[in-house]
Amino acid sequence: MDRVSTEIIESQLTKLNGWKLVNKKWLLKKYRFKSFLDSIAFVNEIAKLSEEKNHHPFISIDYTIVTLKLTSWKAGGITDFDLFLVPQYDIVYEKITN
Repeated sequence: MDRVSTEIIESQLTKLNGWKLVNKKWLLKKYRFKSFLDSIAFVNEIAKLSEEKNHHPFISIDYTIVTLKLTSWKAGGITDFDLFLVPQYDIVYEKITN
């Protein structure tokens, strides 16, 4: 899978809520939850999805804030697959918070 251009990434990010491009290599988003247990439930669901897709984000848990950071190591940056996955993470967030 090949990296996508910065222009394509920035264009796609306008359609995604809260995702940011960091150092032209990472997609990053912080999710806020009402409780620590909601944060953990989210991380567990992200872990299941990541295993299913065999593509794993960096996950940081800071009490009620979970940060996801995503890139494709083999491609050396962001690919179409990364851009495909980030909306799925948002869907998981909506399920946990609603």
